[in-house]
Amino acid sequence: MTPPEPRPRDRGIPEATVARLPVYLRALQALDDRGILTVSSEHLAETTGVNSAKLRKDLSHLGSYGTRGVGYEVEYLIYQISRELGLTQDWSVAIVGVGNLGRALANYGGFGTRGFRIAALLDADTAVLGDTVAGLPVGHIDTLEDVVRKEKVSIGVIATPAAAAQEVCDRFVEAGVTSVLNFAPVVLNVPPGVDVRKVDLSIELQILAFHEQRKADGYAGLDPFGKGPA
Repeated sequence: MTPPEPRPRDRGIPEATVARLPVYLRALQALDDRGILTVSSEHLAETTGVNSAKLRKDLSHLGSYGTRGVGYEVEYLIYQISRELGLTQDWSVAIVGVGNLGRALANYGGFGTRGFRIAALLDADTAVLGDTVAGLPVGHIDTLEDVVRKEKVSIGVIATPAAAAQEVCDRFVEAGVTSVLNFAPVVLNVPPGVDVRKVDLSIELQILAFHEQRKADGYAGLDPFGKGPA
């Protein structure tokens, strides 16, 4: 049997680089949609908001160095990044919590084109059980373990209230899921070997509010001590 290709972490790719690869991929896919065949590191860096030296170093971890005077081949770079991120295969996803956020996630059309298949929607609220969302019936949370096994779920998404999130996470982990995307406003405790990515929309809004307040107070362009340009 052919051994699986090493993933970014196995190959020693820095986590900061891994976090930027999806940003590069999105920009490259937009270029590809416009029929653009090659892109310079300077243009790709400008599009993604990083400096070109950092971008070239990031891409060098993939073994991609571009061609002087030509740049990077867009289609091949898409393939390279997709391969490193594991997007050349389909990943089965289960969403627990089918409120407004869970429904929005289920209805997002971009998952399917990026290698993610929403396989199941689960909730504990009897009022939503049996509802059809994005072509899927909402099942009961009690079936989580069976769903994980039957659908070969690789990623669990938690869109529940904070009070229920840890229990749902524990059940995902016990069922064999080792990657969790958490939208609940709570820090989850997981054992070693389980990866959790947290998305807290309220925190992001508060950070933006902080910057808006500083601009309103006239701090834009000052260093942290207000003594001059940072």
